[in-house]
Amino acid sequence: MKSFQNLVLLQNLYRLKAMGFQYIDHFNINEKTNYEQANSLDELSHNIRNCHLCDLSKSRRQSMHGFGNTNAKLVIIDYLVSQAQDSTNSYYAGRSGEILKNMIENVLHLKIDDVYITHAIKCKPLQSNKPSESEWNSCKGYLFSQLAFIQPKVIVTLGEEAYAHVANDKAENFENIRGHLIDFKGSKLVPIYHPQYLLRNPELKKITLNDLHTIKSCL
Repeated sequence: MKSFQNLVLLQNLYRLKAMGFQYIDHFNINEKTNYEQANSLDELSHNIRNCHLCDLSKSRRQSMHGFGNTNAKLVIIDYLVSQAQDSTNSYYAGRSGEILKNMIENVLHLKIDDVYITHAIKCKPLQSNKPSESEWNSCKGYLFSQLAFIQPKVIVTLGEEAYAHVANDKAENFENIRGHLIDFKGSKLVPIYHPQYLLRNPELKKITLNDLHTIKSCL
């Protein structure tokens, strides 16, 4: 079969048939198995680039596995790949990317090569639709493996969706946790406004500046 999804499906069907089952309940074909585990960040990046676990592989130009220092103290997590990022294969594409770059260089006083940036959902969604939970389930193992390999001091999530999925916290009010230091997998996690949101709400830039000072104090 051409995709890992079909391989897992066939394996389960043949095993159940051999056991005498005539029908089965639903199972998640995106469930990862032990033999997929990467032994290094480079191997993991290769797996992400060649991933076909969900339908997003049909609409992307490429899977965006991550960019920057693989020993970074700071990891930045965006929720999903934008149209501009997918078109240019750049993590700092468009006006939103320029704002993020300015945050890193002018406030945190780091170079973009000093940090590591990646996405919760590694591919551009189909026709800019909101990714499904199945698509997130296909990607989250990659993300958490990246964090395990890098072991950053600080993780910054951009926007409400990135925080909700990474921390598995569907908080009703993002304001209650934005800018807070949260213990997470041996790191400090800090949710902030997404740069795209700041473009629509420039009055919130001062609040984000304070959040960035909090992040800088932890590095």
